Amino acid sequence: MTSGIDLQASFIEVLTGLGLPAGVAKVLWLPLPMVIIVAAVTVLALVSTWLERKISAAAQQRIGPEYMGPLGMLAPVADVIKLLFKEDISIAKTDPWLFAIAPLLVFIPVFLSYIIVPFGQNLLITDLSVGIFIWISLSSIAPIGLLMAGYSSNNKYSLLGGLRAAAQSISYEIPLALAVLAIAMMSNSLSTIDIVDQQSGYGILSWNIWRQPIGFLIFWIAALAECERMPFDLPEAEEELVAGYQTEYSSVKFMLFYAGSYANLVLSALLVSVLYLGGWESPIPVSWIAGWINVSENTPWLQLLTASLGIIMTLFKTYLMVFIAILLRWTVPRVRIDQLLDLGWKFLLPVSLVNLLVTAALKLTFPVAFGG
Repeated sequence: MTSGIDLQASFIEVLTGLGLPAGVAKVLWLPLPMVIIVAAVTVLALVSTWLERKISAAAQQRIGPEYMGPLGMLAPVADVIKLLFKEDISIAKTDPWLFAIAPLLVFIPVFLSYIIVPFGQNLLITDLSVGIFIWISLSSIAPIGLLMAGYSSNNKYSLLGGLRAAAQSISYEIPLALAVLAIAMMSNSLSTIDIVDQQSGYGILSWNIWRQPIGFLIFWIAALAECERMPFDLPEAEEELVAGYQTEYSSVKFMLFYAGSYANLVLSALLVSVLYLGGWESPIPVSWIAGWINVSENTPWLQLLTASLGIIMTLFKTYLMVFIAILLRWTVPRVRIDQLLDLGWKFLLPVSLVNLLVTAALKLTFPVAFGG
């Protein structure tokens, strides 16, 4: 597996081969990973907004965006251009510093989390030994930004939205972390690469979803709540709170909230793919496919097939989960705030604790089947 350090060494080797000094090559490498991440995540978020429009239109028997490019694919680009040139309105009697910093606290942690997510077998910025816990730590920063946005807006609806966001995040982060801990226990690692490698060998039968079905449901429900997706969109419920903590925001500041929410949805879907659906692994092992088409091992063709199939499988699984999340938005009614908190504290928390204890017991009893 090629880690971020290997990619850095390869990049520096290519530039030094072209005659550049090693020091200059290292300086040129420093901003490159984050530029790639920002570009890739922006594209993924824009695709998700287009899918949101088309799938919601199909669910309501409408056409959706049609004339802004092929099948309306340029509608997300038009949104970005509109928000970039929209007037940034300054609201009277707000806390200007908190009001300006809040969108950044929501936007930046989500984008930083992508550094530990493998998009394919050789597509990873850095393979951290505690990668999953880095993501959990970064995800706990965003609710602070939401609370700051609600408090600093000098708007009662915004304040209620910020308070709801903080309460919702606290309620669902613990079940989410316990579900991840069960996967880490089975994989003997917190590295996303090790977790995917542990699911290889027998195709779809190796995936963690069969060994952790309860954990999968807990993780997905908690992830939807963390992303504030329907039916858990209480912090920005339009019928109750206008737009929640986003009510007083416009222009680029609103765009940061908007981009952060969709980037967070794609990130959650990617992590479901990595933790439970085998990541870049195909339902049918690549070695079997290579045998059927008579491609010998350790050849460039097999490496190309493996890399291409890995990227396709990761994105397919990711957008399958995004599709499910969008479909849930238009088929499931919104829950009340008391129901949302009861679900987190009184149901998901005890179930996730029992799931963790059962996983530990099964790991001791059947060490081969449960990653011992």
